[in-house]
Amino acid sequence: MLGQTPDIVRQQALEALTVAFAAQGHPDQYAAHMATAAIFQADLELRNAQLSRLLAWLKDMHPDVHSEALAVVEGTRAEFEKRVQE
Repeated sequence: MLGQTPDIVRQQALEALTVAFAAQGHPDQYAAHMATAAIFQADLELRNAQLSRLLAWLKDMHPDVHSEALAVVEGTRAEFEKRVQE
């Protein structure tokens, strides 16, 4: 799929971060959790940057659909929050 990091790259990053955290003195189990959290946070930040850039591009290049795109994004957020609360 376009724009997705292959699993092998994620696995290598996870292993490298786990080793780095363990080398800093963290117990192996915690190091693995910390590495997973760091990768997850980086993924979230990447997705946020991608969405922000896409919305800015739409605003500049296709202002006629920009407001609709914002509505879709807002609808997705509201739907997600509703599912989390349930």
